Amino acid sequence: MTEPRTRQTANSLYLPPCTIQTSFALPAKRLLLVLGGRAPATSWLQQMGRNLPVWAIDHGLDACRAASIVPQRLIGDGDSAHPDSWDWAKKQGVPIDKFQREKDDTDTQLALRTASEAAHGQATLLLTGAFGGRFDHAYSTIFSASRAQVPVVLADEKEACCFLHAGESLRITCKQHPKAFSLLPLTDAVTGVTLQGAHWPLADATLTQAYPNAISNELASADRTLSLSIQGGILAVYCCWQE
Repeated sequence: MTEPRTRQTANSLYLPPCTIQTSFALPAKRLLLVLGGRAPATSWLQQMGRNLPVWAIDHGLDACRAASIVPQRLIGDGDSAHPDSWDWAKKQGVPIDKFQREKDDTDTQLALRTASEAAHGQATLLLTGAFGGRFDHAYSTIFSASRAQVPVVLADEKEACCFLHAGESLRITCKQHPKAFSLLPLTDAVTGVTLQGAHWPLADATLTQAYPNAISNELASADRTLSLSIQGGILAVYCCWQE
């Protein structure tokens, strides 16, 4: 069943397995970017795409086509999506931002910048097709998303990842119990980490990028709610429902 649009509030984001509530504003304009990593399940993409405008990022166009979703925009250099999908997008009249293959930025970095500029910095971006595939692409996507000019969440039916910056907090309420969640420092150190609702809680802890050991934690609370805050640095909060 599709979640009503009204459940998306100024500081919350609904995903099928959980709801993320943040201490910082999540702009009401939401945009789903379909990247070229592991394709989300067709049913998941169709569910999310019913309530959100969709952009395809190169190979992500193949997933959109398979789900019969006509994206509102196509961004990429055309080196990974099937040629038939590009022809399909053109026939559907999809606006295309096509870039040279020889460039400094990845297609995802270009999409993050384009989406932020198009929304004048007032959008929340949901990236799917961000997991799986090549490690170097995933690495670039994680760091680029964490430093984007707008809030970004990575998600599909198996995994999700969101980001906290210095002085921020969040609350994750899970409808489906995750197999594990991990805290991944994206700066040299993340300080003042306080974690509640976990099997292994934290109080004013420091996590380091050089030795990331806050891995494979579990929820402890009966209501399946996790609360987390940090004082310094940038932290990725990763949840896994399926391996």
